[in-house]
Amino acid sequence: MDDVAAMRLALDQAEAAFQAGEVPVGAVLVSRGRVLASGHNRVEATGDPTAHAEAVVIREAAALGRDALRDATLFVTMEPCPMCAGAIVLARIPRVVFGCDDPKAGAVRSLYTILSDTRLNHRCRVTGGVEAVAGAALLTRFFEERRTRPG
Repeated sequence: MDDVAAMRLALDQAEAAFQAGEVPVGAVLVSRGRVLASGHNRVEATGDPTAHAEAVVIREAAALGRDALRDATLFVTMEPCPMCAGAIVLARIPRVVFGCDDPKAGAVRSLYTILSDTRLNHRCRVTGGVEAVAGAALLTRFFEERRTRPG
């Protein structure tokens, strides 16, 4: 499975988040061409501010055993925030592919560089910008609809 195909699966998850009234960010964790876990933001559904797409997917995959994470690639439709970047480092995920940048909270390259910080005990290979336009368009649509809703 190539990066674009995997990111499209993450975009499907982001669309599911949108339909559920969640900020539309989706993620999938892939190892050896197989999807180990998939999910999307669930903050509103759970009332848990840590239920970001990346955290949801890491928790699901971790149930398979920590070794499942060690040769996987995490695909996420938007640049991870500091919390999620920290979870990625702690999970020792070797590679992260993300879609659009997050200029307000991005912790991979926009505001911080947590996944490549040499002071930490783990670093990730990172590829950004995969299907970025699609991910950004979904986020824009979500927030535009929120602003125009009455009440």
